[in-house]
Amino acid sequence: MQTIQRINPCEEIKLAPPGGWRARLLRFLNQNGRWVVLFSLLLAVALWDTVARLLNLPAFILPRPLQVAERLARALQDGSLIRHSAFTLLEVLLGLFAGSLTATVLGYFLARFHFLDRLLSPYLVASQAIPVVAIAPLLVIWFGSGIFSKILICSLIVFFPVLVNTVVGLRAVPENLRDLMRSLRATPWQMLRYLELPAALPVLLGGLRIGATLSVIGAVVGEFVGSDIGLGFLVNVARGQYDTALVFVAVFTLIAMALSLYGLVILLEKRLLAWQKCSGGF
Repeated sequence: MQTIQRINPCEEIKLAPPGGWRARLLRFLNQNGRWVVLFSLLLAVALWDTVARLLNLPAFILPRPLQVAERLARALQDGSLIRHSAFTLLEVLLGLFAGSLTATVLGYFLARFHFLDRLLSPYLVASQAIPVVAIAPLLVIWFGSGIFSKILICSLIVFFPVLVNTVVGLRAVPENLRDLMRSLRATPWQMLRYLELPAALPVLLGGLRIGATLSVIGAVVGEFVGSDIGLGFLVNVARGQYDTALVFVAVFTLIAMALSLYGLVILLEKRLLAWQKCSGGF
């Protein structure tokens, strides 16, 4: 008696990979991606140390990796790195939240009401022509050198990418699906919750990816302009003291912070967009 094997429609069908050295290289990178990244990092550190040794550069020009590691240990031991990192992270998270929330709400209204889009879009685009570095001193003068001005700078730099992605995502919803929801007498809230938001979520989260890394830049810009705490302030102090190893420590901490936020957004995408594997999304 023959048995019928059921096939999961959400299960990916893996085709036999094509031959050739390019296919083998891609297959190797896909299977060993983490090890390749780790090896490239070790190679970069080895190259860095080799250049510093061969050129016999002083520590205030290019410190060696071991010197940076020793400076990292001292900064962790005296608590300065943790204190400055915690303050910068707080600015980044609050700025990212405020900027993303404001951009999402405004993006919904711009996508829904075209006259509002025509009215505000020129001003929004013109505001992006002004570098944040240029207006950061004004914001510090107006709102002080406290945390509020840094949050505002982070929000401004995060705002536009999330806004654009929100508008694009909401306008990409098929009109026939909107007509179907209207025929079912869906309220505007039901339309947003069950149709527009799920359809726009992939694009919106793409904007949040960009905003997560830009918010770190915004916090550092604000701390450069005027602050007495934070990683940007730490870089300024270390630069004035020619403590280049501490500058490297602060920069690497900022990189780790940006990568962590980017990774959290990716995890959020995987959790919220698991249905895309069954609907043909990517």
